[in-house]
Amino acid sequence: MMTASNKQLAQWAMEYALKNGCSAAKVTLYASSNTSFELRDARIDRLQQASENGLGISLYVDGRYGTCSTNRLDRRELETFIRNGIASTRYLAPDEYRVLPPLERCYRGGLPDLQLSDPQLARINPDEKVALARIAAEEALGQDPRIISVESAYSDGANASYRLMSNGFEGESQATWCSLGVTVSMKGAGEARPSDDWYENALFYDRLPKVGLGQTALKRTIDKLGQQKVKSGKYTLVIDSNNAARLLSPLINALYGSALQQKNSFLLDKLGQQIAADKLMLLDDPHVPGSNGSRYFDGEGVATVRRPIIENGILRTYFIDTYNALKMGAAPTISAPSRIVLQPGEGNLDALTAGVSRGILVTGLNGGNSNSTTGDFSYGIEGFLIEQGKLTQPVNEMNVTGNLLTLWQSLVGIGNDPRPGRSWMIPSLVFDGIDFSGF
Repeated sequence: MMTASNKQLAQWAMEYALKNGCSAAKVTLYASSNTSFELRDARIDRLQQASENGLGISLYVDGRYGTCSTNRLDRRELETFIRNGIASTRYLAPDEYRVLPPLERCYRGGLPDLQLSDPQLARINPDEKVALARIAAEEALGQDPRIISVESAYSDGANASYRLMSNGFEGESQATWCSLGVTVSMKGAGEARPSDDWYENALFYDRLPKVGLGQTALKRTIDKLGQQKVKSGKYTLVIDSNNAARLLSPLINALYGSALQQKNSFLLDKLGQQIAADKLMLLDDPHVPGSNGSRYFDGEGVATVRRPIIENGILRTYFIDTYNALKMGAAPTISAPSRIVLQPGEGNLDALTAGVSRGILVTGLNGGNSNSTTGDFSYGIEGFLIEQGKLTQPVNEMNVTGNLLTLWQSLVGIGNDPRPGRSWMIPSLVFDGIDFSGF
């Protein structure tokens, strides 16, 4: 949490900027720390610890806009830093659209704590953290003679920020996080060296799953032995909840004001139109206590609200910040989503797979790209061939291709298994008639 003296420093910096030539200003004071313990074969391989404190300031000077930041928080040095920033900003081209949002759109405080920070985390003994990573690795070590290596890691961190704007906005946020993961590498046929992992994460240490990770990573790796291509063609695509967000990400990116303003979005002018199957219900739900991604305001200080993104396949909102809204002559919404929730269906991944007669279960997306203007995509994949509801052959070195609008209109199944601890709650998904390239 920011101390009273820290807040006073931010308030002084804003006042100093306004007295020395700024018509408006925004100050962000931030602090973060993180630690990580990486083990190879249950022996410590690397330790890392880092912390950062700094001040960022946005300067609005004579119709021009500049930003600068520093980790030197001495007032004398900040005086010179701010004056130099103002002088430099005057060299920039005018930009009439760079303004602070009106105060009535900003968060005004008074809502309950979102409970995103674990006060116990800093008191956990480092030996206990190392022991977690060691135990996770030992779940896999020695379980199969084909194992080449087992890597495990524990990491955690905390961050806090205090924002102040000359329009009257004041906001503070803080959060913690922790994660534990295992990666297993094995010797396969010939030169093949399949590997896979399993990670868990949480905001609170007590909520972090701590057992079974090594066993899961080992099983996932063993299941990859014997991977090969299968015949090209149209298959039912089943994608697990570890990777489903990767297919959603380019669709969300196409909703940003920056992409729309540059006409670099395949969802331009699609507001209110059907862009996906009726069953797709997507929501930005930012005020859930104790949940990753929850927040009361965005980077501009604009208040977040619960809002539908896609409702029964119909696009309901864009994410348009103040700057791009003015450039487009459009109504602003929010600069970015906070906590995305895809309304779950029924059944876990096994149940979804059991209902597929001929398909491919995708458990990994390896590289590839998506064209933000057209929506065309191509991703390398690995996973399993599905025949009559059974996984019959591990596959890799294949591509899934198509167009994102066509893909999401082909959505036929939604699971009930989003990964806990993530800011995007996306379950396993099923799409019908998708092109795969193999041999």
